[in-house]
Amino acid sequence: MEWPGALVAKSKKYLTIEALDKAIIKCTLCPRLVEWREEVAIVKRKSYSEEDYWGKPVPGFGDSKAEIVIVGLAPGAHGANRTGRIFTGDSSGDFLYSSLYRVGLAKIPTSESADDGQELYKTRILCAVRCAPPDNKPTVEEKAICAPFMAAEINLLMPTAKSFVALGNFAWTGLLAQLVNMGFDIPSPRPKFGHGVSFSTQSPDGKAVRVIGSYHPSQQNTFTGKLTPAMLDGIFNLALKNG
Repeated sequence: MEWPGALVAKSKKYLTIEALDKAIIKCTLCPRLVEWREEVAIVKRKSYSEEDYWGKPVPGFGDSKAEIVIVGLAPGAHGANRTGRIFTGDSSGDFLYSSLYRVGLAKIPTSESADDGQELYKTRILCAVRCAPPDNKPTVEEKAICAPFMAAEINLLMPTAKSFVALGNFAWTGLLAQLVNMGFDIPSPRPKFGHGVSFSTQSPDGKAVRVIGSYHPSQQNTFTGKLTPAMLDGIFNLALKNG
């Protein structure tokens, strides 16, 4: 199935998730991000000095026929940029995967490495920007260059997707922009991000999906109690109800 939209037109060459993942991993379009991710992989954090860092763009992870699609910001410098799997190897990932496990969407409650046996059920996680950025802040140009990858992945997941969960304001803004480009009927003015904010929207052919906002499971939010385990569990339970 093909979906309309200017960005989707750029993604037609990706016929499978596997083909898209290979293209993402090979990408070198953003010089600043390439330099940073590779520098981090060489310098390393002292506690991981004996490990081999991934040091490349990070593809999505999870079910290729997912009903729940989780969108994050970008890989962590010493998390996904080290392990090669999104939200893996850092505290944000610990918080996220433990929640997914509690609601029945993950095989185990931790995600420490790419070969730890973790599996996601009916769920896939992707990031709006696929390389670890300095200070966790990609530029406007870098976001735009990476956007077609998100469009391609959404396009490939759309036949089964029922709920989208955006982790943080940037993921929310990027996701809504992609859905608009694909011809979805997004309310005007566009809904503002907030934890628990959600709305239903329809594709041009009438398929309904729900979009849900959640605070990002960063230390800034989880250590301060702005985002609690119960709050994140509630988001995924809401997504499951739409499944």
